Amino acid sequence: MAAGGTALAGLVAFGLFSVGCSTGGTGTRDEGPAGSQPVAQITQQPSPSGTTPPVRRVDAVRLLKSDPKVGERVREGLKPCAGKAYPVDTSYGSMTGGRTADVVVNVMSCADSVSVGTYVYRADDEGSYKNVFAAEVPAVYGTIDRGDLVVTTQVYGSKDPLASPSGSEVVTYRWASDRFTEHDRVHNDFSRAVEGTDGDLPVQSEPVAPDPADEPAQPGRN
Repeated sequence: MAAGGTALAGLVAFGLFSVGCSTGGTGTRDEGPAGSQPVAQITQQPSPSGTTPPVRRVDAVRLLKSDPKVGERVREGLKPCAGKAYPVDTSYGSMTGGRTADVVVNVMSCADSVSVGTYVYRADDEGSYKNVFAAEVPAVYGTIDRGDLVVTTQVYGSKDPLASPSGSEVVTYRWASDRFTEHDRVHNDFSRAVEGTDGDLPVQSEPVAPDPADEPAQPGRN
């Protein structure tokens, strides 16, 4: 009987262990705390920060008017063209490695929409903007291209109309030693072969009605 009791106790213990393991999908850890077992947790990883500095919008007109490097001619022409709209284009981007995005400002004339000045402003550690580049020549325009400053100037001959320059100069500047230095220069000469008046173009003949005899025969017609 002692041997039979021992066997019966073993069967009961095995039955209880089997019931505990069948509870839930993780075995006996569903019953009570998990103890010192490490628990996997899903944490949201912060996205890697980019290299582009934050953009801080500026009042470009106010910036120009308070800049002593802006020429008197450009300053006098800096007036609204229609209503309260000033002829000013503003671009933001990273060129000088500052904490805040640099600002490129192009000033145009209201009469012919030709840019008369390009300026670059860089923010210092205190948040004030400093003029680090200025070009005041007719038909000049500055842009930001992959961290470089690209300044394009139209080239005019003595008889060139405003809408038809003879060529262009494209100069690429890079920031080095706290200033912009010329990195590349491209000169373009524009062709005059496609230009001309309406009289130079071939005269288009009037449309002629097709001859019925030339029409293709259709089924069912004699």
